[in-house]
Amino acid sequence: MGGNDVRELVDRLLAGEVPALARAITWIENEDERGIAALDALYPLTGNAYRVGISGPPGAGKSTLVDTLTERLLDAGKTVGIIAVDPTSPFTGGALLGDRIRMRGLGTRDGVFIRSMATRGGLGGLSRSAPSVAAAMDAFGHDYVIFETVGVGQSELDIADAADTTVIVLVPESGDSIQAMKAGLMEIGEIFVVNKADRDGADTTVQEITSMLALRDQGGGWSPPVLRTIASTGEGVAELAGTIEKHREFLSSRGLLTERRRAHFIAQLREIVVAELEKDLYTRLGAGAELGSFVGDVSKGHRSPYQIAREVLDGVVRDRRS
Repeated sequence: MGGNDVRELVDRLLAGEVPALARAITWIENEDERGIAALDALYPLTGNAYRVGISGPPGAGKSTLVDTLTERLLDAGKTVGIIAVDPTSPFTGGALLGDRIRMRGLGTRDGVFIRSMATRGGLGGLSRSAPSVAAAMDAFGHDYVIFETVGVGQSELDIADAADTTVIVLVPESGDSIQAMKAGLMEIGEIFVVNKADRDGADTTVQEITSMLALRDQGGGWSPPVLRTIASTGEGVAELAGTIEKHREFLSSRGLLTERRRAHFIAQLREIVVAELEKDLYTRLGAGAELGSFVGDVSKGHRSPYQIAREVLDGVVRDRRS
């Protein structure tokens, strides 16, 4: 498929054709050159969708919360793209939970597009291509893009480099509030949700989180609220949707949303540059070459990895100049 076909696909995507969006996302996920070309055309049309990250430990009910939150947004006339990042299958490399069958019937409703993505080795709870997939959903015309991360505790922190508003979901009776503090989730959360709030221990969990937040530097002027929800019944979800909108207004009114998105873009750019440099390095080392070929016996008394790295990089630089 050549440039004209990419242009045709982009035109179909911008015309609101869902299959075109699905195909573009597949290209983007696979880092296909056609996906990169499509992104070149789509990025100038982005900036309208509001990006919400839903993070927290496994079993907190994130998928059910995303489900009910999306239902409410759809009922309000909004359109929603969902990026559900799942663990990578060790056999296929794909998203282990597939089409997210836990999300009740959302796929049959107009105005919502759900995409499951594999982490593919990403250690931050999001696939490396997730921000670019969000850009495609943005250009498609979605009002909201919701990231739901894998639920791997300490490695979920990079959601803060993708979302405009980060929601941390915890549950009572499991010590999640303490684990969240250890994992650094307390630092990135802008809204905290105690889900399954009908369980014993909900009041204690709310108090623990509130106490921890009181020790946090609120330099931006936003005091993260602690909400209660029962996602399975929808209780508290309207308040969550309203609080997300309040946070959006807070950021916009102070010029922080533009500043935040610029920081996110720089973070994404940095990751792409590093990935491209790594790809270029191995290309210049030659087919089948690997760093292990530069390493001898390391059982004792050997050169430092920094010295070897300098030699490898010096060789690449000389190759570039020749």
